[in-house]
Amino acid sequence: MRTIKPNIYVFFPQSLCMTRWLAISNRTNWEITRKKNIWGVPQRNKNIIGRVKSGDTVLIYVSQQKDGDNLLPSAVTGAFEVASEPYEERTKVFVAPEQMGDEVFPYRIKLKPVKVFDPPVEFKPLIPKLKFITNKTMWTGHIRQAMRVIPEEDYQTILNAAKS
Repeated sequence: MRTIKPNIYVFFPQSLCMTRWLAISNRTNWEITRKKNIWGVPQRNKNIIGRVKSGDTVLIYVSQQKDGDNLLPSAVTGAFEVASEPYEERTKVFVAPEQMGDEVFPYRIKLKPVKVFDPPVEFKPLIPKLKFITNKTMWTGHIRQAMRVIPEEDYQTILNAAKS
């Protein structure tokens, strides 16, 4: 007599199979990302974007910016699903900050909008709640790369802030 074991299937919710990313930008390149549904990083960040997979999600963070007499706060402007594997494209699409010279942000991913936050979610009030920011005083050190992984809990905290 032979014993046959049944197939065992394990279900993983989609959120456990994808990586959550925070992409660091400025307002000019945010508008380009929003309109063209692409995200690009500089040559020096090729290895980071190389870890991104189709189906991952990306939150776009924009840094604080002076606009005339107003100071626009740092904020998260939208959520996107990654719709492609990383690829290289050297066509100039993004605007390089002055200190980056003629950088074209050649390593890119295509994006599919999940939600554009209107108004954007101000970032500083979220800092005490975000786990990836371990140094709450010198928090900008946690967002010095073009993009970084954030925990699921932080992703949900930001999404919930966008709903309120």
